[in-house]
Amino acid sequence: MFKLYATILKDLRILLRDKVGLTLMFLMPVVLAIVITIVQNSTFEMVNNNKMALLLCNRDTGEAAKQLESAIEKVGMFNVTKIPPGEDEKQISERMGSKDALVAIIIPATFSSELSARTKDIAARALKDVTIDTTYAAPTTSGQIGPITLYYHPVLQASFRQSIQGALKSTLQIVESRQVVRNLYQNLNEEQIPDTLENEIITNQVPITEIPVSRDGSRSIPNASQHNIPAWTVFAMFFVVISLGGSVVREKLSGSFLRLKTLPTNYLVALISKQLTYIVVTFFQALVIFSIGILIFPKLGLPKLNLPADIGGLIIVTLMCGWCAASYAICVGVITKTQEQANGLGAVSIVLLAAIGGILVPSFAMPSSFKYIMQLSPLHWCLEAYYGLFLEGGKLKDILINILPLLFITLVIQAITLIALKRKNLI
Repeated sequence: MFKLYATILKDLRILLRDKVGLTLMFLMPVVLAIVITIVQNSTFEMVNNNKMALLLCNRDTGEAAKQLESAIEKVGMFNVTKIPPGEDEKQISERMGSKDALVAIIIPATFSSELSARTKDIAARALKDVTIDTTYAAPTTSGQIGPITLYYHPVLQASFRQSIQGALKSTLQIVESRQVVRNLYQNLNEEQIPDTLENEIITNQVPITEIPVSRDGSRSIPNASQHNIPAWTVFAMFFVVISLGGSVVREKLSGSFLRLKTLPTNYLVALISKQLTYIVVTFFQALVIFSIGILIFPKLGLPKLNLPADIGGLIIVTLMCGWCAASYAICVGVITKTQEQANGLGAVSIVLLAAIGGILVPSFAMPSSFKYIMQLSPLHWCLEAYYGLFLEGGKLKDILINILPLLFITLVIQAITLIALKRKNLI
């Protein structure tokens, strides 16, 4: 026991001397967690709360074009700026080039007349089977409406463009439906439809209730902090490879391994010491990042991190993730020959494992071919275990399906480390 205590004390002293490693292990993940959460939270607010600047050029003076203008303004996702109808494509592009707006819509001069012809055609065809009046005879071909032109800045991502197109199609559908209803009512009753009845028909929609699925039955909606804090905590844990992997390489190069073989001890004691030391380090990493999410995030205007109900399960998951991270770092240190190799291989491999594990890109957004590849990444199982607690409201028994593969991967890494040590005659 004294040998283990002395070895842990030695590893702690080595760790405290590694200022760069400590910075990477604590400062970098804190900065990443704050920056990424701010960016993602801003994206959520842009979609849900904030309004996107939009230039609206209406070249039509008809009633339908005015209704479309009003409908676009009522959508709620645009901050509409009307521009003169005489502006051409070049002038609109210049406005968007200076980023006055990221989106521009042009309503053509023939919109109202073409829409009126089309809706009358639809109303006539709808009435041809319920009346014998020849005035309701439908033409053989339906009228076509000239397209609405939508300009967008190249920086606008495809997901935002699809949202904008969906909102625009909804407003066009409302305007066209209103015209069809008016024509049908007027043809049947030979009078204008009352405004109250028209609004009831057009706005009568089935309500939609959104309910997040959770194991504990709660209906709390996860926020950006619930997604980002666990992800970057896992990333930070595995980045101990820079400090721990480099430490193992230095000990190999300095001959510490050989000197230990002359002493009445076993290098396995040193391996256990390093693992215990860095499991404690990774636990403190998680504690620091979680504390920032709880205490600092609300002061920065970010959503507060809500801890899961099963705190015991959270501690066990954190320790398991820390053990896997420490095992991987030691394995990298044993396999590589120089500190540069350890740092390079460690950093690059962690980024790759994070990418395929669902930290950099959500797992549901990956192609189906990655479904099996991502299961090889220990970061994937770490993240899924955390998400099971934070997002799904599960308990320890619910996330055993994620912990057991993580345990298996950790034992495989341990076996690879021991084989490498024996091949190099270090134990």
